[in-house]
Amino acid sequence: MAWWQPASCSNGSGVYCNSRPRLITLTGAGGKTGRALARALAVRGAAVRAWVRTDAHAASLKQAGAAEVVTGDLRDPAALQAAMAGAAAVYHICPNIHPDEFALGQSVMAAARAAGVAHFVFHSVLHPQTEAMPHHWRKLRVEAALFEAGLPFTILQPAPYMQNTLAGLGAVRAYGVFTAPYPVETRLSLVDLDDVAEAAARVLTEPGHIGATYELVGTPGLSQTDVAAELGRALGREVRAECEPVPAWEQRARAAGLGEYQMATLIAMFGYYARFGLSGSPSALTWLLGRAPTTFAAFAERVAAGTSPSPSGTRSGPG
Repeated sequence: MAWWQPASCSNGSGVYCNSRPRLITLTGAGGKTGRALARALAVRGAAVRAWVRTDAHAASLKQAGAAEVVTGDLRDPAALQAAMAGAAAVYHICPNIHPDEFALGQSVMAAARAAGVAHFVFHSVLHPQTEAMPHHWRKLRVEAALFEAGLPFTILQPAPYMQNTLAGLGAVRAYGVFTAPYPVETRLSLVDLDDVAEAAARVLTEPGHIGATYELVGTPGLSQTDVAAELGRALGREVRAECEPVPAWEQRARAAGLGEYQMATLIAMFGYYARFGLSGSPSALTWLLGRAPTTFAAFAERVAAGTSPSPSGTRSGPG
């Protein structure tokens, strides 16, 4: 029996056959997380149905290995029903820093439950308990709703991506300056997006993860000075860390078209980072990957070699 056929598998779960799911619906697939996960799942032979708001990202998702790309609004019950049809698993990524994340999460859960989806994986964030960061707190509310949704679930809580540091790569290369809108002493745990995608693909294609919540952390807390130093070593030049005043960041963000809610939320995040940082343990990710997570030094070497493309947009959290 092929792993993607609709009959139940020999382990009785109806989800896994030869340790692979039949069909995975991936919401919020147009961002960097969705593309990375589509690639990781394609490597493992999974069939991915990628959901996007518009068809602008269809070509890149097909190139990443998605079997289908469907468009629709997460608020549209009919579109949700169609996206869930026949799916054995759902990986839910809410659009980044969305004010209606809780309501959207509830809608996706309801559609998954109605479709009989056997595994719901939620892409959350490291330390969602931090009420001072509104986008973290909204993810915590989605997690709480998932406990009561009647769905077999797994929750993944990634740290900020290493890839987010590349938003300032131009200034690093041109001027030898790495800037962040919080003090250079601020310590943040980081994680390579490729490691997150690999871990998520394992959770989706291997049994044994129902009911688990995993922190996906790649490094201990690194100061911004540490980050600048590693970038400098990899690029073969001196790079210093500087704190960018929040008003200057806000001016750039507004010019780039970032919305008022998104800016206010990110400014609250910067304030939290400045006071407390954000650090976790790489232990869970090490276990999921079966190896040590990517270090920032190794990531910086990839940047220097030109094999880690820089994301567009302003600095933000996972998504």
